[in-house]
Amino acid sequence: MPSSSASTASTSSVRLEDHPALLPASPAPTLSPPLAEHDQHPRKRRRIPQDRDSLSYALKSGLAGGIAGCVAKTSVAPLDRVKILFQTRSPDYHKYAGTFLGVFRASKDIYAETGMRGLLQGHSATLLRIFPYAAIKFMAYDKLHNTLMPTPADETSARRFLAGSTAGIITTAVTYPLELIRVRLAFESHHSAKDRASLLRTIRAIYLSPPPVAPSSSSTAAPAPPPPPPTSTTIKPSMTHFYRGVWPTLVGIVPYAGTSFLMWGFLKQDLMPRYLSPSFRRRNRAMLDLLAGGVAGAIGQTTAYPLDIVRRRMQVGPVIHADPLRGRAGFWDTARSVYAQGGVRNFYVGLSIGFLKVVPMNAVSFAVWVSLKRGLGLDEPRDQEGVEAQRDEPQKQV
Repeated sequence: MPSSSASTASTSSVRLEDHPALLPASPAPTLSPPLAEHDQHPRKRRRIPQDRDSLSYALKSGLAGGIAGCVAKTSVAPLDRVKILFQTRSPDYHKYAGTFLGVFRASKDIYAETGMRGLLQGHSATLLRIFPYAAIKFMAYDKLHNTLMPTPADETSARRFLAGSTAGIITTAVTYPLELIRVRLAFESHHSAKDRASLLRTIRAIYLSPPPVAPSSSSTAAPAPPPPPPTSTTIKPSMTHFYRGVWPTLVGIVPYAGTSFLMWGFLKQDLMPRYLSPSFRRRNRAMLDLLAGGVAGAIGQTTAYPLDIVRRRMQVGPVIHADPLRGRAGFWDTARSVYAQGGVRNFYVGLSIGFLKVVPMNAVSFAVWVSLKRGLGLDEPRDQEGVEAQRDEPQKQV
């Protein structure tokens, strides 16, 4: 009997080994990799997409855009100052405009006279402007994008252009006074560290808009004549002075913002998914974001640059011209003046600096924006990389 029992137990043991299906259920081996990945990235798996129409989504998108704009603008602040000096034909630095190394020579002179503070002159006003500007721009684009293109089938080039240009118009209308203050601060030339620009003094000058007084050439120069009596042409203090040049700005923002967002959407959602595999896009996400943002900025800058030249001249007109009427020339008069000084080529003065500035600035801006959105739990619009990753994962493990 004992031998029979042992034989039976042995036979049973062999049969169970020969038939694994009879053994107690255990986790399938193929499920272990996803579980391990889940343990490694718990936050990524537990994140719940937010409603794109919610206030929380809009505020987080705006916060990401504002931070991205500040980071991007700070990275190119010295080039921005030199570009404004070239565009407005500053008497001290116009001699460098149009030359291959002009931007570097001008930067060297500014640094030698006033140090790094000179290269960053006006940057405080830039940051005061760029945070709300970038926040409103990206927040408005997100909202318009979701309204005009609620599904991927609704996405067209025309709608992307409309969403981008409308977001740019809204943003410009709200933040233009800060842009004007920034340009006037950057335009002022200072040849010593002690003689530096003042934000409050510039704001007051714009509000009062008095004709500039030419400095005397020597201490024995004749005193300045008394101011003329008030006439109908005398410029009075007004808040409207902070919107000087706003119309060419609004006109110029349409091709710039529209083309930038159009090219960004086309590259990120049409061209790259067509020619690059999902795995390659996941591995090189940051590089592709920088590339798409840079190309979008370069194309947008080229289309809008002539209007940008006219806008800059109008913004600094009261500083350049002693005659208050010439300093308040309109759009067409300013455009004719630009053409008379150098023909069509004069509308593209400083464009090379514009590329040096706009390409990295847009690249950083878009890349930081989408990166912060991912960090805040917001998915990039129409970003299918996560879906493709989950779809491809079982195929890799099998």
